[in-house]
Formats: sequence, C-alpha cells, structure tokens
Amino acid sequence: MSLEHLWAGWRSAYVGLFSDDAEERPGDETEAGAAQPGGLAQATGALDDEDCVFCTVLRADGVSDRDRLVVWRSEHVVAMLNAYPYASGHLMVMPARHVRELEELTEDEAGELWQGIRGAVAAVKRAYKPDGANLGLNLGRAAGAGIPGHLHVHVVPRWLGDTNFMTATASVRVIPEALPETWERVNSAWS
Repeated sequence: MSLEHLWAGWRSAYVGLFSDDAEERPGDETEAGAAQPGGLAQATGALDDEDCVFCTVLRADGVSDRDRLVVWRSEHVVAMLNAYPYASGHLMVMPARHVRELEELTEDEAGELWQGIRGAVAAVKRAYKPDGANLGLNLGRAAGAGIPGHLHVHVVPRWLGDTNFMTATASVRVIPEALPETWERVNSAWS
C-alpha cells in the first residue's frame, strides 16, 4: 500500500511554477510515491542536472528563494523545504552542485553540508519546538532515495506521539501547515 497525502489548493500553483507548459511533462515518483515534475529521467535517477528537479528549482530565473522554498544558502550548499513533507518543517540540505555520491563532495561542500544540517536542526528546534528530529541520507534507489541523482539530507522534526491513525490505517499524512507558512517560520528561525 502506498502512502498518500492530503493537500491544500496551493500545491498545483507550486508544481506549475517552474514550467511554462506543465501539461507536457511526464510525471515522476517522489519518495512518498506522489506525482511530481521532473520527467522520466528523474524517475531513473537523473544522472545529469538538466533532468534533476532540485537543479531545475535552483536555477529557475527570476524566482525568489521564498518561492523556491530555499531557507538558507552558503557558497556550495542550500537548505530548502521538502515540497512533499513528512511533517511541517521538513527540510532538505543539499549541495547546490548536482552530485550523486557522498564521496564526490569536495571538502568545502562536505563542510558546508554539515554546517547546513546543524543550522537546519537548530532552526527547526526554534521554529517548532519538537521533541526530536530524524536526519536521513538515502544513497541510491535501493536505499530509499526518491531522487537518487542529487544527494540530499532530510531533517524532519518529530514529536512524542506524532504517529497517528491516518498513517497507520489509510497510508495518508496530514500536514497541518501550508508551505509558505512553514517557509516563514523556518526562515525567521534560521540564524
């Protein structure tokens, strides 16, 4: 049984933001199995940055970081909200460069990646006051990476008792906050 999501109406506006003709794009599978832009190459791991949904979002001209859901940048790394979150405040920290493997990171990228992860955890703690956090790095499709072509680290806030009947009985997650509100909270909490 695949995991479903309940969403508000703002989702279609976000998905169409980065393409002039979204209807011509084939769907892709995200980590939760929901359709997402990116095309067939993305479903197979997007070996090049032309087909990578993260690279497409990061290089979109004339789009603000708020609209890209980017909450932090360094020279080599970005932190952005997950457009298909497991919980409110779900961030992904990744190199800005299209890189697939951990061992392909430069020393600067590796250092800034860790700096971004630390900053993400601190911001999520300030913004949401969770009881804990999950940090996840899935390297390759077999390890559960929904977008295996571009290395990214998940930072997901967790609360005691946050598993609920919706996930267990209906394979659905209820996200209680719209992404623009999440962006405002996390961005203002990042120091």
